[in-house]
Amino acid sequence: MSMGGAATGQPLDISGALQWNPAAISTFDDKILKFDLGLFFSSPELSSSLPAGMLGPGAPGVSGTTADDRGLSPMPALAMVWGKEGSKHTFGASAFGISGFGVTFPEEANNPLSASFNPMENSNPINYPQAAMGFGHIESDYMLLQVGLAYAYELTDKISIGIQPNIDYAALELAPNPTANPTMAGYPTTDKASAIGFGAQFGVFYDSGLGLKLGASYKTAQKFGEFEFENTYLDNSTAKNNFQMDYPAIFSVGFGYSTGDVDLALDFRRVDYENTEGFSKTGWTQTASVAGFGWKNISILSAGLQYKGINKLPLRIGYTYSSNPIPEEITFFNIPATAVIKNAYQFGLSYEVNSNWQLDAVYHYGDSNGATEGRILNPMMISPSNPNGAIPGSSVSYEMTTSMVMVGIGYTFNK
Repeated sequence: MSMGGAATGQPLDISGALQWNPAAISTFDDKILKFDLGLFFSSPELSSSLPAGMLGPGAPGVSGTTADDRGLSPMPALAMVWGKEGSKHTFGASAFGISGFGVTFPEEANNPLSASFNPMENSNPINYPQAAMGFGHIESDYMLLQVGLAYAYELTDKISIGIQPNIDYAALELAPNPTANPTMAGYPTTDKASAIGFGAQFGVFYDSGLGLKLGASYKTAQKFGEFEFENTYLDNSTAKNNFQMDYPAIFSVGFGYSTGDVDLALDFRRVDYENTEGFSKTGWTQTASVAGFGWKNISILSAGLQYKGINKLPLRIGYTYSSNPIPEEITFFNIPATAVIKNAYQFGLSYEVNSNWQLDAVYHYGDSNGATEGRILNPMMISPSNPNGAIPGSSVSYEMTTSMVMVGIGYTFNK
């Protein structure tokens, strides 16, 4: 994490290697156990506006911003590697939270159904009650836990290959649930539904022995079963619907260079959302539900530097850039998943207690580098020239910052 996530060609610890290149665990010749726990905080803001006349003849335009009131989220990670000096075989196991999003935007109190409604004050129409053509209280919670078993084999003293089959557990909760068919009572809220997925990761790693290191890996799409939502509408009627959301395939290449007290790392990744179920499709269905998120493929660049010149206290800095997967025209459909972070900065360090124990810490800060912005959409506005039903003169946007403190402990057996 403190190296910006760059570990495909520079495996400084077992967690980074197991996350991004199973072949790279061949560099570890000991039995090592590592546990990390992060406390993650995000502060998204949701803004929207409607032009004059949309709330009735002669009504002024309205606009407002709603801040998220979600608290801290824990992020645990557990990893273990079994290696032995002189052996060509290395084994690993890991359990990581590899993906997630969540927002909590309260219903707008200053809305047209309120007796004290004042359109001249902050009034966010996207959070109006559903009876006033808004979404009301908006909340989402998605997490994905991946458990992997890795194996690496040294073809030569410089080249290793690796494979890691994965089993995944995902849970998703939405309020309202746009994947369900609306009724006269609007869109429903869901319970927390879960799904199991499977996939694998393959990698190759090269260590020249002269400081230069190279790596490449391919993580297949993680194929999930369908989420089976139990929906409750505002009139307390109930219904069920299913929705499938897989995890995208990721191709990574990495460069590492080590000399003296300095380790450098650089990774490039390509994430294939456009061929992933749940993300490849978007738009309104014939029953006014939403077909999917509609994300585009993204590129991620990670870079990190470690300095080991201070005895028992290596220091690290990292940077991560990610492109935005959400096209402007479907910003509205992605309000539950506003986690767009373009720039992330990390600073970390370790303290080597002795030959067996090591303590780690990292601080992360990320920002979206401006808002993702588009139009408010309404299926009643669909026409041949307006396929998504964009409301002219309207806007919806979101931006956020993230911060996290993570601490970890590592233990090397019999060293």
